[in-house]
Amino acid sequence: MAGIAQQVARRGQPVAPPCVLLSGGETTVTVRGRGRGGRNVEYLLSLAITLDGQPGVYALAGDTDGVDGLEEIAGALVSPDTLARAWALGIKARDSLADNDGHGFFAALGDSVVTGPTRTNVNDFRAVLIAGPYG
Repeated sequence: MAGIAQQVARRGQPVAPPCVLLSGGETTVTVRGRGRGGRNVEYLLSLAITLDGQPGVYALAGDTDGVDGLEEIAGALVSPDTLARAWALGIKARDSLADNDGHGFFAALGDSVVTGPTRTNVNDFRAVLIAGPYG
């Protein structure tokens, strides 16, 4: 998804911005660390690292039941300044990803999405907004 978002933002392909890339379904995570991760925050943390501050690209991912992994946190948000804000707090995104600590990463930034239990489980949901061409 990061590659598609970059291609849209930089080259207007396969669609021109502004647009939203939508996807759903449960991703797979191989747990190697001791962090507080979930599928959606792992996806977002990896996306943020790959986007590396790409201007105009924002993302949201969450579980429709309000619980991503073992925590009552539905998911999180990514913006172009996510990595810079983490760095300013002394948090290294790659270290957080390696430790499977997406929830800790996004909680420290105040970017967690907490809905509370929704009592429904439709799907995991991901949206990537490409606001405009930025080269």
